[in-house]
Amino acid sequence: MRGVNGLHHVTAMATQAQRNLDFYAGILGMRLVKRSVNQDDPSTYHLFYADAEGRPGTDLTFFPWENLAAPRKGTGLAVEVQLAVPQGSLEFWAGRLQRYGVKVGAVEVRFGERALPFQDPDGLEVALVETGPRPFTPWEESPVPEDKQIMGLHGARLWVRELYPTAQFLGQALGFVGAGQEKGWNRFVVNGGGSGNFLDIKELPNLPQGRWGRGSIHHLAWRVEDSAHQMAVRARIEDSGMRATPPIDRFWFKSVYFNEPGGALFELATDGPGFAVDEDPAHLGERLVLPPWLEPARPRIEAALPKLHLPAPEVEP
Repeated sequence: MRGVNGLHHVTAMATQAQRNLDFYAGILGMRLVKRSVNQDDPSTYHLFYADAEGRPGTDLTFFPWENLAAPRKGTGLAVEVQLAVPQGSLEFWAGRLQRYGVKVGAVEVRFGERALPFQDPDGLEVALVETGPRPFTPWEESPVPEDKQIMGLHGARLWVRELYPTAQFLGQALGFVGAGQEKGWNRFVVNGGGSGNFLDIKELPNLPQGRWGRGSIHHLAWRVEDSAHQMAVRARIEDSGMRATPPIDRFWFKSVYFNEPGGALFELATDGPGFAVDEDPAHLGERLVLPPWLEPARPRIEAALPKLHLPAPEVEP
């Protein structure tokens, strides 16, 4: 069976767009590779942060809605995104985050890897995890040295009320296999495992269903190579008893959305055509880019969006 190829992107919910940009591009040093809008609600941005190329598997994206309510943490939601950093870099990152007033947690060891947990300005749970080399293109203009830069998505954590239905679905529909347990977390891997190819799940039968809000993860997107791969996985999702949307053209990739049995929203996203289809790779993210079907509404869309400014250049000593 041909399963998914690991994480494609993770999308979360923020409030202030400029603060989000300052944090992820300025403090974390990721590249803003696409400045667009939520295609289902063009009154808000959709901001994509990734490596220099914006390759699938490296992008963390945000919908910034100014007046989002607080979330209710609970089951049926992804509760943490993990970002890959080079081996030996956590001390650098702890110092950098603390200099910017970010409260960091103690370094943890998770399935043999060192992790540094913290929260972003909206309360999103993030962990930087040290890992070995992986496909990654450093960004020359990042304020973070190339040998310390975030390399992409490492993994995610999910809470469910019942583990078994989700575990069965992950295996039957998406190609995951179990890879051990630690401190209540159950690890599932796909595509051989490793950075970007796993999901950690905790069963919490007494918690209520969670509810999205500021700092919530909206969905986890899994990689498929092309439309044929996407449709094959989609068929297995429906054979497993879960509904999936028809493919939706997002212009930079095609998307299929579905819920896993515990309620979390997942997506299948194709690797192509990619972010360079409508922008010069050297100038990704510098201007507002709209898919062709929204271009006629550009004046109205631009008038409703707050102005954004890339963080001022700053080089880590």
